[in-house]
Amino acid sequence: MALAGNANVGKSVIFNDLTGSNQIIGNWPGKTIERAEGKLHFEGYDIDVIDLPGIYSFSTYSLEEIVSREYIALEKPDVVINVVDAAVLERNLFFTMQLVEMEVPLVICVNQIDIAKQKGINIDTEKLQAALGVPVVATVAVRGEGLHELMETAIETAEKKENKFTIQEYGSEVENRIKKLTDLIRSKNLDLGYPSRWIAIKLIENDPEIQKLVKSKSEEVANLAYNLAGEIEDIHREPSFSVIASERYALANRIAEGAQMQSEIKITFSEKLDRIVTHRVYGYITSALVIGGLLLWTFVVGNFFSGLLSDAFSFFQPVDPQISGGLVSVLWNGAFGGIVAGVTLVIPFVVPFYIMLSLIENSGILTRVAFMMDTLMHKIGLHGKALIPMILGYGCNVPAIDQTRILETRRERLLASFAITFAPCAARTIIVLGLVAVFVNIWWAIALYAIDLAIIFIMGRIALKVVPGESTGLIMEMHSFKVPSLSTALKQTWTRTKSLIYLVLPIYVIASALIQALYVLGVLGPINAALTPITVMWLGLPAISGILLIFGIVRKEFVLLMLVTLVGPNLAAFLTPVQFIVLALVSMLFIPCLSTITILIREFGVKAATYISAANLITAIVIGGVAFRVLSLVF
Repeated sequence: MALAGNANVGKSVIFNDLTGSNQIIGNWPGKTIERAEGKLHFEGYDIDVIDLPGIYSFSTYSLEEIVSREYIALEKPDVVINVVDAAVLERNLFFTMQLVEMEVPLVICVNQIDIAKQKGINIDTEKLQAALGVPVVATVAVRGEGLHELMETAIETAEKKENKFTIQEYGSEVENRIKKLTDLIRSKNLDLGYPSRWIAIKLIENDPEIQKLVKSKSEEVANLAYNLAGEIEDIHREPSFSVIASERYALANRIAEGAQMQSEIKITFSEKLDRIVTHRVYGYITSALVIGGLLLWTFVVGNFFSGLLSDAFSFFQPVDPQISGGLVSVLWNGAFGGIVAGVTLVIPFVVPFYIMLSLIENSGILTRVAFMMDTLMHKIGLHGKALIPMILGYGCNVPAIDQTRILETRRERLLASFAITFAPCAARTIIVLGLVAVFVNIWWAIALYAIDLAIIFIMGRIALKVVPGESTGLIMEMHSFKVPSLSTALKQTWTRTKSLIYLVLPIYVIASALIQALYVLGVLGPINAALTPITVMWLGLPAISGILLIFGIVRKEFVLLMLVTLVGPNLAAFLTPVQFIVLALVSMLFIPCLSTITILIREFGVKAATYISAANLITAIVIGGVAFRVLSLVF
C-alpha cells in the first residue's frame, strides 16, 4: 500500500505508527528523492508500506511529483491511501481528484479531525464517501485513533481489486473535449501505462512529459490534443492547465461543502500563536530565537556528550609513526582514529540536532521560520526552506547536504549545498576554538565566524550569477500548530542518523588509514614541499602547514590534532597570533572533508563536486593570503 497526499497531513506519522522500526530509507531509482519503505504484519497479512513524497499535484514541476505518479501508475500498488487534512479539506481534495482520475484502488484517510473540530469543522465521512465513491475513514494519527479501521478498509479494498469510484465530470466545454480525446486514445490502443482519461486530461493541460510520451506513439492523438487545448484556451482566455485546475477546485469545493459542517468559530491558541510568529516584527524575533536556540541546544548538548565520549576514548592518542612503526600508525591513527572521530564528533552533535529539528518541524514552527526568512534567503537565490539544511550545516555538512532534498529543484539544492560547504561544522569549530580562542582570544574566534557569514553571502551571490536557471517562489504548507510526538521525532532521528553513519563512518576509517599510509611511506613530504610557495610565501604559515591541510581534507579536526602531534601542545612557541588566525581561517574555508565530497558526488555528480571543492580551495587561499597581509599590520 502507498500513502499519498499533501505535505504536513500526517502521512509520516501514520507511516511510523504502522511500520515502527521496520523501515528502509533509500533513494528512488535514478533519483535523489528519498524513498521510505516499511513492513507491516496485520491480521495475518504481510504488507509493504510506501510513504510517497508530500505533493499537491501530478504535474512535472518537481521530482517528487514525477516519482509519485510513476510509482502509482506503473508499479500499481494494491491500494493507495490518500491522507487528507480535515481542517483544510477542500485544498486537499484537489489532489484527491487527480488520484481518482488515476483509477487506482483508493481509500481516503481524513486525518487530524481533532484539529478540525477545534476550528469548528465537522466532517461527515459518509457524505464524503458517497460523493467520491471510495471508502473514507476518519483518524487522529498522533493518538493512533482510527488506524486499525483504516488498515481493515485498505485490505478490503485491495482484495476486491476493482474500482467503484465516481468519475467527477468537469464543465461541459471541457468534459466534452476530454471524452473526445479519451475515445481516440482508446481506439488507438495506446499502451502508455496510464489510464486513457488521465492521459487525455494531462494532454489538454499541456503536460510536457505526457506530450512527449504520446507523440512518440501517435501523432494523431498529439495533434488532436493540441487543437482541443487551443479551443479551451480560446473559450476561457487563459492557459488550459489553469482552466483544468479551476475545474478541479470547483469540484473539490462542491464535495467539501457537502461533506463538512461549520459550527461556531473560536480563535484557538494555535491561531493566536500563528499571528505572533508571522508578525512583521515579532516574527523575526521568534525566528532568531528558534535558530539561536537550535544552535545553542546542539552545541551545549553536543559538547556535553562529546566530552563524555572523548573521556571514554581518552586512551586514544595519535602515535608517531617513526617510533611505533608504519603498520601500527595506519591501523591506530588511521582506521581506529576514524571510528573515534565518527563516534565523538558526528554523533554527539548530529543526534541532538536531529531530535530538536524533528520536534520543531512537526510542531509547525519551522515552516513559519522559513517563511519569515524567505526574503533574506532569496538574496542568494534560495527560498526560506533552504534555511533548514543551512542550520544543520553548523553541526555537520554531510547531513545538511542530504537534507537539501527538501528543496524543489536541482539548482536550489546545488546552491544550498555550495553555501553549506562554507558553514563551520563542529570539526571546524574545534579548530577555531583550539587555535584562536585558546592562543589568541575569544573575540578573534567570534570575528572568524562573522567573516565566514560574509563569505557565505558573497560566494552565494557569485554562485547565483554563475549557475543558470531562475529562482523559484516559496510554496509551503502552513499546517496548524500541534504538540509534536516524541516517539515520531526519535524514529525520524534514528532513520536520519542511521543513514548518516552508514555513509560517514566507512569514509572516515578508509580515508584516515589511506592518508596515514601515505604519510608513513613519505609521499606527503614532497607534496608538502611543493605547496611551500602557497603555504609559506602567500599564506605566511610554517612549512609543515601543507601536511596539516592535506590531513584536513580527510577530517577537519586533524589540522589541530596533527599540529599537536608534530610540535607538541605548546603551540604558542611555534605559531604567531597572525599564523593562528590565518591557519584557522584557511581550515574553515578549505576543501570540504572527504565525507562531504562523497555526498556531493552522490547528490550532484563528480563534475559539480569538483567545482565546489575548487571554489572552496581558491577562496581559502585568496582570503587567507589577504588576511595574512592585513593582520600583519595589526599585530
